[in-house]
Amino acid sequence: MGLFDMFSKGKEEKLDKGLSKTRTNLFSRMSKAVAGRSTVDASVLDDLEEVLISSDVGVATTIKIIERIEERVAKDKYLGTDELNRILREEVKALLFENDSNTISGILEAETRPYVIMVVGVNGVGKTTTIGKLAHRFKESGKKVVMGAADTFRAAAVDQLTIWSERAGVPIVSQGMGADPASVAYETLAYAKANEMDVAIIDTAGRLHNKVNLMNELAKIKRVMQKVIPGTPHEVLLILDGSTGQNAFEQAKQFTSVTEVNALAITKLDGTAKGGVVLGVSDQLSVPVKYIGVGEAIDDLQVFDREAFVDTLFQ
Repeated sequence: MGLFDMFSKGKEEKLDKGLSKTRTNLFSRMSKAVAGRSTVDASVLDDLEEVLISSDVGVATTIKIIERIEERVAKDKYLGTDELNRILREEVKALLFENDSNTISGILEAETRPYVIMVVGVNGVGKTTTIGKLAHRFKESGKKVVMGAADTFRAAAVDQLTIWSERAGVPIVSQGMGADPASVAYETLAYAKANEMDVAIIDTAGRLHNKVNLMNELAKIKRVMQKVIPGTPHEVLLILDGSTGQNAFEQAKQFTSVTEVNALAITKLDGTAKGGVVLGVSDQLSVPVKYIGVGEAIDDLQVFDREAFVDTLFQ
């Protein structure tokens, strides 16, 4: 079984359920926008633009989508409002697939031992929970996993990660609150290397109020890890809370400006109607959305499938 095969079990059903609030919100707004209209004209497109922006798709991405639909309206001359959902789905999907930066290129993980993931993100976005779910999934697929508790500025962070390590049944390297985060990362990789682990997941402090300190801290962690295993971390995974809508997008821009984020995980999509933010983040940032969280259960973390996401959202 491959490293990502374990994410496919019950995927469609969980995705459908997880996006239900966003889909309901989107279609209720769309229904109002086209009520009493027979054709897709400028007025309908203006209302659709408002619908997409209010669904947290983002202004820039919304404008791209509207312009694409305008081109089709001009070309086909007559488009009925009953076709709008199909057209919208096609154009959103095309937009995401044209952005090569969205292609998940980290599937080489299965060939790298250990594959090192450094996790970043502000407090409260579900960082610790996501780490626990990833560890659980990797272990379920037969991989040997170790966690590193390098968020040493909050006692709760170390305690929470320890609980998740027990829940997932994987070892954890911890030096307690106040320890040097880089030292924890070093020890974690040394443990992973000595014990022939497949995956090492390193938690880091969830702070962004001082960018200079954060950047220096993350740079130090990287330098120290590379003394154990050159080229690490293989993945810098930024966790975003999908329920915060455009605030998640702003966090992503700030984090990508201070560290080399190369993967995103968007959590809590099941509890919000703001799932449109996934489309905006995917389109606007040159960083792929790799995972999405569509529920609270330990197996409710999925590898982001753009086509399945769009089909489910606009079905």
